[in-house]
Amino acid sequence: MDIIDLIETQLIELGIEKGDTVLVHSSLKSLGGGVIPSQILAAFSAALGREGTLVLPSLSYMYCNKNNPDFDYYNTPSNVGIIAETFRTGTKNVVRSLCATHSCCASGAKADYITSGHILDSTPCGPNSPFKRVMELGGKILFLGCGMHPNTSMHAIEELFEPDYLFGEYIDYRMKDKEGNSFIHAFRSHNFTGVAQRYDRIEGLLTEGSEMKKGNVLQAFCHLIDAKAMWEKAGNTYSSNQHYFIDIID
Repeated sequence: MDIIDLIETQLIELGIEKGDTVLVHSSLKSLGGGVIPSQILAAFSAALGREGTLVLPSLSYMYCNKNNPDFDYYNTPSNVGIIAETFRTGTKNVVRSLCATHSCCASGAKADYITSGHILDSTPCGPNSPFKRVMELGGKILFLGCGMHPNTSMHAIEELFEPDYLFGEYIDYRMKDKEGNSFIHAFRSHNFTGVAQRYDRIEGLLTEGSEMKKGNVLQAFCHLIDAKAMWEKAGNTYSSNQHYFIDIID
């Protein structure tokens, strides 16, 4: 069995099925030596099949921000790892959502729907963002060797409740879309000054087996969670304690 077949088999054993919509947060290093991003992406494609949809974050807040408010659909890189960046730049038929700081890339059956509405939002992870649409489609979120801390979907849930630490100022971003059209788009930025994000705490709220599955892909320890269950459990928690998923930094 070659490496792509092995990874595909392990993804299926973890709980990924043909036709799924899966949002993946990833760490290449966690998989062990000798693995390249294209092999991981090929295994996902095989596991999901033609009716499935693969989504990876292409967040660019390190490159596009108040000090450099320019976003280019093709040329603004992501800052969330080599697997995500290889997906963005080296995979056929990948489309990217239009958001200066929190875009996602997707390929597959529902890719256009997942990415098409992001520009309609006035916040990074709003009601038309890929994070919300993955949940609405009954999707899954896979944390591939990176733990459950880098969980951007939690920002989308936070935005529903607007906790006192979340938002900063409005910024006018200079956007260039897929067709080369340029325009200004303003949205309210996130501001986590004085807090540490603790989205890993969602693990303790999910039921293992039905809402969350754990297992290995190569050397990477993984969590596969049901997006709707996460939104429900996290939303209930924000309703009663807006600071549950952060620590205050003195």
